Amino acid sequence: MVGLKIGPIFYKIGNGSILHSFFSTVAYNLENNKWGSRFPLIMEELYYKSLPPQKLDLASEEIKKIFVELQEYAPSTVIWDIEDLSKRPPWGDNIAETITSLDNYFYTSDGENLSVVFDKALETAKRVNKEVLVYSL
Repeated sequence: MVGLKIGPIFYKIGNGSILHSFFSTVAYNLENNKWGSRFPLIMEELYYKSLPPQKLDLASEEIKKIFVELQEYAPSTVIWDIEDLSKRPPWGDNIAETITSLDNYFYTSDGENLSVVFDKALETAKRVNKEVLVYSL
C-alpha cells in the first residue's frame, strides 16, 4: 500500500504499481521519455525524495498542468512500466467507458481520481506547512 504522507496524515493510493504507472505515463508521454525534464518537482523530488513546504505552490502548478495535458492522450497510451514498455496493465484494455483520457485513467483503491488525491495532499501540506512524500505502508 502506497500513498502520500504529510506528517501523520496519509492519503491512500493503493498498489504501488498504479502510482508507478502514473509517473511512467507522465515521463513517457509528457516528458518525451526524459524523467523529470518538464516536471522536476513532481517527477524527481516527490517521487524520489519529498516535496518541502516552500516548493508546494510550484508543485501544485505542475500537477495541475500534468492532468490538463493528460486530457489529450487516449487511455490506450498508458505506460504501465517505463522500464519495460511491453508490460500492460493487468486489466489490459478492459476499462470503464467513463475513462476517456489519461487524466481520468488513474484511480486509487478507494475509487478516487488520482488528481483529487494529489490536490488534497498538496493543499493539506500547505495548510500544515509540512513536506509531502510518497510513503509505503
